[in-house]
Amino acid sequence: MNKTTISLFKQKAMQLASIYEVCCCLDSNNYTDPYSQYDCLIAFGVQEEIKINAGEAFSALKSFHESNKDWMFGLLSYELKNETEQLTTNHEDQLEFPDLYFFVPKYLIALQGDEIKVLKGDEGIIDAINKVSLANFSSSADVKIESRFDKKNYINTVEKLQAHIKRGDIYEVNFCQEFFANNAKINPLAIYQELNELSPTPFAGFFKIYNHYIISATPERFLCKRGNQLISQPIKGTAKRSTDLIEDEQIKINLKSSIKEQAENVMIVDLVRNDLTKSAVQGTVQVDELFGIYTFPQVHQMISTISCELNPEVHFVDAIKNTFPMGSMTGAPKIKAMQLIDTYERNKRGAFSGSFGCISPDGDFDFNVIIRSILYNSNRQYLSFQVGGAITYAAKAEDEYEECLLKASAILKVLGGV
Repeated sequence: MNKTTISLFKQKAMQLASIYEVCCCLDSNNYTDPYSQYDCLIAFGVQEEIKINAGEAFSALKSFHESNKDWMFGLLSYELKNETEQLTTNHEDQLEFPDLYFFVPKYLIALQGDEIKVLKGDEGIIDAINKVSLANFSSSADVKIESRFDKKNYINTVEKLQAHIKRGDIYEVNFCQEFFANNAKINPLAIYQELNELSPTPFAGFFKIYNHYIISATPERFLCKRGNQLISQPIKGTAKRSTDLIEDEQIKINLKSSIKEQAENVMIVDLVRNDLTKSAVQGTVQVDELFGIYTFPQVHQMISTISCELNPEVHFVDAIKNTFPMGSMTGAPKIKAMQLIDTYERNKRGAFSGSFGCISPDGDFDFNVIIRSILYNSNRQYLSFQVGGAITYAAKAEDEYEECLLKASAILKVLGGV
């Protein structure tokens, strides 16, 4: 099969999958990656499922996997922080995503190169997908985007957080703001396909959990397990791209050599290293790549790779718990940063800055970071997307605000915003 045929098959498979009450697509968009098993996975139909809020969620997931040594796809909400640490959240929850949701699919299709494999379900599902007539979905969205912060309030809040840094409470915090729409009417699959076309990323995905949708163009991996190796790839450092090739190359060079961006990145690398030591064979935590520059349609990003050998006495679910929530979306020190996030942000994060991904029958897994993502509750017709960045002592509040708008640009374009 050529690329066009594979692309057409993927669209048809997604259309069929989205008819089911639960489906999940994880798409690498053909970015090469030494850790990914497949280019794209499409899972749909519920064979078994678990839905639970913070409290005993990780132990419940462990039991669920023991009972179902099978493929499973699921969501880890940011609110699981209330289980991993002594934390609470007082903000209103408009989206109402579960804190943890996993399902064993009835059908699982894998795409790898020019091959299509049925990993779960009857082979006849391939014929059913090929017979799908692609609907001419309209991706036009009836939404009125509002923001929790205007520019002045955002800048004032950043300055308050920097006062905490000056006092020594923290040295970095990931501060986010929500853009939202009430009475939002969208076609989630059509919006996903347009967003994925405009901003293809290596950890993109579409996750439908009954009336809840995650429409994601995330470039970031949270945590991956391959055999006895754990890999984390935090992103810290962003620069806007240029249409001028020479200028674009210079922007990459400037990002790579930026002392400010390197400082932000290395703080989180150190935090991830510390998190991984809780699950690692002693002495195996290492930084495989520091300050790698990777290019995406709207931005260049600084990404580092940290890995370790998983201690055989540590269950892989505990390895996830030991690193959750991811340092790139919290800050350092982690607990104090999360307390300040809850104090200064104006909404509950919920699924945002959590993770979704898959676990294979042998206990390998791959999970992304839910950023550059639209969250949608179709029952309440509430739509939300959040953007943020690392606030450090050296951060300029106005620049951070502009970076937020840059990160939101693809989503705003798809939703018909500015």
